[in-house]
Parts: sequence; C-alpha cells; structure tokens
Amino acid sequence: TAIPLSMLLSFLILSSAGVTLNTMVLFSLVMALGMLVDNGIVVVEIIYRYMMDGMSAKEAAKRGAGEVAWPIIASTATTLAAFTPLAFWPGMMGEFMKYLPITLIITLTSSLFVALVINPMLTSVYMKVKEGKINVKKQRRVGFGLIGVGAIFIALGFGGDVSAMRVIGNLLVVFGLGGFFNHRVLIPVTDRFQNKFMPKLEHYYKRFLEVALVRKRPLFIFFGTFGMLILSFVLFGMFPPKVNFFPENQPNLVYVYVEFPIGTDIEYTNEFTESLEHKVIDCLEKYEVTEADEEGNMHTFNYMVKSVIAQVGEGTTDPNQGPSMAETPNKSRITVSLVEYNLRRGVSSTQVMSEIRDAIGRYPGVQITVDKDRNGPPVGAQISIEVQGDDYVQLMETAENMVSFLNEEDIAGVEELKLDVEQGKPEMQIFIDRKKARRFNVSTSQIGEAFRTSIYGLEVSRYKVDGDDDDYPINIRLMEKYRNNEDFLLNQKITFRDQTSGKIQQVPISAVATAEKTSTFSAVKRNDMNRVISISSGVLEGFNPTLTNEKIKTALAKFEMPKGITYSFTGEQEEQAEQMSFLSGALAVAVLLIFLILVAQFNSASTPLVILSSVVLSLTGVFLGLTLFNMEFIVLMTMLGIISLAGIVVNNAIVLIDYTALIMTRKKSEMGMYPEDILPREHIIASVVEGGITRLRPVLLTAITTILGLIPLAIGFNINFSSLLSHYDPEIFMGGDNAVFWGPMAWAIIFGLTFATFLTLVVVPLTYYMLTLLQLKMKNRRDRRREED
Repeated sequence: TAIPLSMLLSFLILSSAGVTLNTMVLFSLVMALGMLVDNGIVVVEIIYRYMMDGMSAKEAAKRGAGEVAWPIIASTATTLAAFTPLAFWPGMMGEFMKYLPITLIITLTSSLFVALVINPMLTSVYMKVKEGKINVKKQRRVGFGLIGVGAIFIALGFGGDVSAMRVIGNLLVVFGLGGFFNHRVLIPVTDRFQNKFMPKLEHYYKRFLEVALVRKRPLFIFFGTFGMLILSFVLFGMFPPKVNFFPENQPNLVYVYVEFPIGTDIEYTNEFTESLEHKVIDCLEKYEVTEADEEGNMHTFNYMVKSVIAQVGEGTTDPNQGPSMAETPNKSRITVSLVEYNLRRGVSSTQVMSEIRDAIGRYPGVQITVDKDRNGPPVGAQISIEVQGDDYVQLMETAENMVSFLNEEDIAGVEELKLDVEQGKPEMQIFIDRKKARRFNVSTSQIGEAFRTSIYGLEVSRYKVDGDDDDYPINIRLMEKYRNNEDFLLNQKITFRDQTSGKIQQVPISAVATAEKTSTFSAVKRNDMNRVISISSGVLEGFNPTLTNEKIKTALAKFEMPKGITYSFTGEQEEQAEQMSFLSGALAVAVLLIFLILVAQFNSASTPLVILSSVVLSLTGVFLGLTLFNMEFIVLMTMLGIISLAGIVVNNAIVLIDYTALIMTRKKSEMGMYPEDILPREHIIASVVEGGITRLRPVLLTAITTILGLIPLAIGFNINFSSLLSHYDPEIFMGGDNAVFWGPMAWAIIFGLTFATFLTLVVVPLTYYMLTLLQLKMKNRRDRRREED
C-alpha cells in the first residue's frame, strides 16, 4: 500500500504545485519506486517482530512505529538533503533537470507520511504473524468463477472489435489464476524464506560478526575496505572509461545539412538537394521488405524509415550555428525520420546514419554535414572553438588558418570543421555625395528611406474585413523586376517639398549618390561585446567527443596565434565543465547537509562520521562496476547517480546504528548504569551483534527493492501491458533511448548500493564497535588518571 498511496499523494502535491506529468517526472517516479517502500519496510518489519514476540497488534504498532520514527525521519531527511541542492540547478540544464529532485523530494516525503501514519494503522488491523488456513474449496470456487466470467468476456470481445471486453476478461482470468499461484507457489516459497532461509542467514551472519569482532580484525576489515576504495581509483585511472557529457542516443532523426557559398541561386540549391535526396533514398532501399499483413495481402515497406523530407531555403540552418531568421537560398536540409526503436529489427540507427554519410560523399564547393537529433536541452556543438579579437579581417584569416591547420593534422573523429561566419556575401554600398545632397536639400535619411521602401516596403494603411476581428497591413513596394534592377533603384526620384521655396521637388538618387558592388562578412558576431568567430564540428559515431577535443587542444598548442587574438573551447565542452563543477559542489553541499542532520539525530559528531564513511566507501562499487563492465562515465547522469547514492546509502546505516544504540541504552538500564556510562567490551560486542541481526532483514529488503526498482531503467526493459491484455502481444524489448539516457544513473546507484549493503552489514557495525571501544578506553584512561591524582 505504500506504493499506490505515496504515488497518489505525490500526484496531488505535484498537480497543486503546477508540475506537469512530463517524461522527467515519470522517470523520477520510476526511480523513486524502489526507495519509497524502504520506510514502510522498516516500520512493518519491527511491528511484525514485536507481534512474533507475543505483543498485541495495536501495542506492537504503537511501540514499533515509535521506536523507528526518528531514525526513518532522519534517514528520509538525509535522502532529501542529497537531492535538495539539485533543485537549485541553474541555467538551461537546470530548467530541464530540476523536475528530478522536485519529484523525488515530494514522493519520498509522501512515503514518510504513509509509513508513519497509514502503515501502522493497517498493520494493527490486518497484519497477522501467521496466515490462517486457506479454505481450498472456497478458493477454487472463486478462482474458477473468475476464470469462467473472464472467458465469457474474452469470447464477447472476439465477437467484435471490442478490445475493452478482452482486457476485462483477461484481467479476471489473471486474478483467478493469481489465487491459485498465491496458494501453490507464493505461500510455500514465503514460508521457506521466513522459516528456513532467513534463520540460516541470520545464524551465519551472527557467526561472521562474532568472528569479525575478535581482536584486531575490525581494524583489518576497515582498512581493507579503504584499500579496495584506493584500488578502485587506481583501476579507474589505469583503465579510464570514455567520458561523455550527455548519453549518446540512437538517432530517431538524421539530418543532412547542405550549405553553398552565399549568393548561390535557390534553384541550383534545390536541384542539388533533389539529387542528394535520391542518393539518400537509394541508400535506404536495402531496408525494404515485402510481407503479408493480417488479412494476407502483400505489402512492401521500409522497416527502418518513416519518411524522407527535403527542405530548401528558409529554416534550414544547422541549430548548432545558432538561430537564424535570414533567408538562406544557399542552404537546404534533408530530414530522415526513423521508426521507433522496437521496430528496427535489431538494426542500429547509428549504422543507418553512417551509411547515409558514406553514400553522400563529399563535393567541392559545398559543405555537407550529417547529424542527428540529441536528447536533452541544447548544449552547443560537440567541437566548438571560439576565436576572439578586435580586427575582424585578421580574426577571419586566423580562423581560416586554424581550420586548415587542424585539417592537415587529420584528427580522427572530427566530422567537418566550419566557420559560423562566411566571407563573400554580396553587398551593394551606396556612397552619398553630401555636398550635392545639401545643394538639392536632400537628406541621407530620405535616400535610405527610399531604398528601404523600394526593397522591403512601407506600411501605408490597414485593411479590415467585415465581421473579422483581425486587420491586415497594406504594404507598398516596387515590383520584383524593378527592385532587383540596380539602374532603376538608382534612377528613382525622391519627391519632397523644398523648405526654402515651398515647391515640390524631384531629385533622382543617381544625382547625389553612386553605387559600388562589394562583398563582406555574412555577419559580425559578438560574445560579451568581444568580436568572435566560432569553429564548430560534430564528432563521428564511435569516437568520444571529450577525447577528440583533447587531441584538438594538443594540436592547437603548436599553432601560432597572432598577437591580440585568443581562442577558447565552448559548446558542449564548456557546458560539461560548468555542469561538472556544479554537480561536484552539489555533492559537497549534500554531504554537509547529511552530516548536520546526523549530528542532530545522534547528538554526536563521531557517529555521523561512521555513517558518512559508508557514503565514501560506496564509491568503490561505482568505480569498480564502471571499470569491470567497461561502461562510459556520463558526466551528467553518473554524477546524478553518485549524488543520489549519497542519500540512499545512509538510510540503512542510520537505522542500524540507532537500533544498536537503543539496545545499548536498554542494557545500561538493566545493569543500573547511567546513560553517559559506556558498557563493558563483551556487552558492546553483544549489542552490535544483536543490532546487526535485528536489522539484517530490513537492510536486505530495502536494498533489494531499490535495486530491483532500478533494473528496468538500467537495462531498458519495456513491456506494453495494454497490448498484452488486449491483443496478447506484450511487445517486450530491451534498450531504447530511455535506457541510454537513464541507464548510467541507474547503474551507478545499483553498483554503489550493492557494495554499500556489504558496508552497512559489516563495516558500519565494526566501525561503530571500534568507535565505542575507543570511547571506553579513553574513559578508562581518564578514570585511572583521576585515581592517580
């Protein structure tokens, strides 16, 4: 009940907060799924334990919930503390990712309310230590009844096109079979797990702790674990994984950008793009198949491609070059839309993109770039070098020399370096003879307005249709054949009233101005008021963007930069450095917040350090997992996983240490000792062992539920329950964009939490034992000094 009630409460809060049900929210809920039952497990487990000891259900609910209330409040607060810094994520990336911490904070807070209020109430009313004997005859009647009614619904559903009938029928059949499955399989397995497996596991765990707590073994295990952490760092450095800022997705859209020199006629651009489009289509014909449909009719279709669309002119600029509202007759774009991941029959869409790139080839005098759609917010080009300087002519020359130098270096992985500013843009400059203009009383403003009106037009009135709320502007300008005629533009007359004589005058523009055809830059771009030209490129599939940029940096160290001109790496690399800095800071703030919460909970600075050591040591699992399975280190998602891990790992350690401290307090009370006194060594060992055995079951269950909840995210397990119930087609497949995006984060948590479970059950009790023993030795030393004095 913790799952649906926590989710329902979360939906209510999210809705009232104005948060929409977007993809980030949905996957945050999936991630929270394994964590939100943790509090419920701890509460229900201790109530169940007291009921097994003979306590009544109500009394057990009161006592159990009261005992673990503060520990689970503290453990939930530490998890929230890990996500709280992420809610203040700045910039465009923050706008994209902030729904993750917000959703997790709301969901986990809801689960805490359910665990402390709803679960104890339900356990006091419904939970039993042992299930009563099942009435087999009654169960059979109910089970066969549900299956029979379900079969009727299924038959009615097949009679027509009524999928809802089949869904209801299948659900009834599932419920009917579920009763038999529960009786025949789940109950016997549960009984063996509770009465055979868990007692054996607790027995072996007890023996292990008793052996581990002898002499200096706790010290050896503690430093051995730190040795494993150092080893994981060494292996991570010796076999470094590929580092990416964002997960490299399988493309759903493939773009072919075509760019001719400025001034190219749009008809020529269109003709070239049409021939290129035919090459793309011919390249994709290999994926066409002929198959029969459900009715037996044969159809030929392409199982990889939905559509191929070519666009010429406006709106075809590569987004990596920044937004452009200008008309671009020299540019075009071909968009290849691919089918969904599960329909590609095992063919990688990255392979399709490479085949398109090879089929197109290179052409002199034209830039052709093949790119793909990317997950997440825009972060700029994968390779982006910003050249800054004052003299734009020298800046352009330096940028072109830099491109030529890098092309000669022939760095592997670089697709095609190009500038975001071009030379050779046609321009007609008008030179006004100001003396003649003053003689005719013509102003430069009048000449400029005349050209603007002729070419772009001037709004002279507005037109409104009866019954229509909108009105429409009326613009006046020259006909196309005249506004594209240089002689006509220069010979048009400026009509005005002469202020000296009061007469209407008409003066041809050619009488006071001359025209000269030149070429110029396509744009003058600035960043923080500095003139800049950007060199950008994509990275070919199979090459790592970070490593490719490092090779470019090494090569540019040999390039001689003119005085007064500098360069810097921007785009994805700049964003990667900024986000890495923020996430590192967020991790530090999260650890600090967790430490403060633990200090408040235990009223001690030493005990929180014991718990936080498990956070640091859990990194062993993350780095070993990434190294052993040769996974990429995704800056954004892996770091998010490590930050999330910091909040998750401390939960079980808090509950375990708090319960061990409670046992020690009870022993002191039984022995007539004061609360500030420290137990003898043998009683400390007994308390640590008892605390570990008592918390073994909830620690394992919370870790397992969190890991199992994240596995579908990690492996990209997809199943369509709707089609399963309506058409008996589960549409199961592994992978997809969601696994690429969320997999690194899920795997980081799984690796870290798996190792952290060992830490919680072994290292944390041993460390707490050593800390208590150290306090005992210090107390004994102080007592001896007092006696000597």
